[in-house]
Amino acid sequence: MKERVYNFAAGPSMLPLEVINELKEELPVYGETGMAVMEMSHRSKQYLEVFNETKNDLKELLSVPDDYEILFLQGGASLQFAMVPLNIMTTGKADYVITGNFAKKAAEEAARFGDVCVVYDDKPNGYDRIPQPSELKFREDASYVHICANNTIYGTQWKYIPETGNIPLVADMSSEILSKPVDVSRYGIIYAGAQKNMGIAGLTVVIIRKDLLNRQQDRVPVMLQYGVHAKADSMYNTPPTHAIYVLGKVLKWLKRQGGLEAMAVRSEKKAAILYDLLDHSDFYKPHAAKEARSLMNVTFNCPTAELEEEFVQEAKKAGIINIKGHRLVGGLRASIYNAMPIEGVERLAEFMQKFQEENR
Repeated sequence: MKERVYNFAAGPSMLPLEVINELKEELPVYGETGMAVMEMSHRSKQYLEVFNETKNDLKELLSVPDDYEILFLQGGASLQFAMVPLNIMTTGKADYVITGNFAKKAAEEAARFGDVCVVYDDKPNGYDRIPQPSELKFREDASYVHICANNTIYGTQWKYIPETGNIPLVADMSSEILSKPVDVSRYGIIYAGAQKNMGIAGLTVVIIRKDLLNRQQDRVPVMLQYGVHAKADSMYNTPPTHAIYVLGKVLKWLKRQGGLEAMAVRSEKKAAILYDLLDHSDFYKPHAAKEARSLMNVTFNCPTAELEEEFVQEAKKAGIINIKGHRLVGGLRASIYNAMPIEGVERLAEFMQKFQEENR
């Protein structure tokens, strides 16, 4: 296949074509260095320019306050499921809100290191909603409260920031970061794998309030200590150099699009196209409750599993791929991150309408 398809994968997901073309041009030789970025020493002057510019652009786009550190780590969001409790579960207690599979995994991992209280678990509802503020009661002696801001598998998203008082709020933002402005000051830690909305696999971004550094017990391995990585400016070991470089390219692209405010408007517009179709259909059934619908992952079902399989195959012929739902829940899922152009969403909506008419 020589033509690009519309890739609706939940991650690794598509990159802006403009960014891919820039990467292509610079792949063999970056600037005047005579080498590719992936060949550079991470401590070289040339690479440090790339690194520092990327870090500064991320700080600018997210308006990260000066009392926060930005870390470029590895291990994906899944490693953060352990790093968070190992570093900041100082009272031996933490509260978790489970609104999907990755929130559940995070809670299970944290329970290996201390007393985890599941404040809310939406499993009885099939993870189709986000709790109301009145449903959340946190322990006063909890070291932190953990949420997953956007649930890729079930297609739900927090529309508000839970109030936790003096308890640090920790958020896994892997599938929504950079899609809208964020009040970073409301969080103790924000972490996100890059492969959904920031770039390519191999990089994990952690934004942590500085007073939460160096709280870990001595037994925590050095490589799992936030303070160690902060002191070394994410270079205690060799960082994922190429992935950081790609993130830098994506950040520049976001600036050219108008920043996160523009991305938020675009996300609303793209999601509205699909949700409007779903709401006016007696063929498709959306999974998430209206008030909790994700702007990043639109999940829905056809009348039968057989029709869903046919949908996937026919969509592929139309240049629409990775539309199948997660293996845990089945159904269909369209991930419409920043890099998905509105034309791709319109193509999908047209296909959905046509498929519906042909299979009633």
